[in-house]
Amino acid sequence: MGKRRAARELALKFLYQTEFNSDSPDSELAPFFERANVSEEVQNFTEALIKKLLFHEKEVDELLKKISANWAPDRMAVIDKNILRLGICELLFDSTTPPKVVINEAVEIAKKFGTDESPDFINGILDKIFRDSKVAQ
Repeated sequence: MGKRRAARELALKFLYQTEFNSDSPDSELAPFFERANVSEEVQNFTEALIKKLLFHEKEVDELLKKISANWAPDRMAVIDKNILRLGICELLFDSTTPPKVVINEAVEIAKKFGTDESPDFINGILDKIFRDSKVAQ
C-alpha cells in the first residue's frame, strides 16, 4: 500500500473515532498520532487531509447534503459518509492529486472498509461532484 493510501485510511480512522468521541477533533490529533505509529510522511499527509477537512467542514457537508438529496448524510453509514467527506475535500480543495486518483482511492478504501454497496455509492457521488465542479469552472 502506498503512503498516500495509508494516510487516507488513517484519516478515515481518525474521522470515525471523532464521530463518536470528540467535541474537539483538533485536540485529538496529537494523541491519535502517538498511537498510530506511522512514518512522518504518512502523518503529515494525514494531518493535512484532516485539517483541510475540518477547515472546510461546513462547505463539504453542505455539498454532500445537496448532492445526495435522496440519501441524507445523517442516514449514511459513518464510514461511507467520511470517505465521501475526505474525497470531496480533496477534489475541491487540494489540486495536488488528480481527481480521477482521488475518486479511485476513495473507491478502493470503500472496498476495504465499507459494505458491498459502498464502492458504487462512493464512486457515483464523487463522480457527480467532479463533473459538476468541472462544469462550474
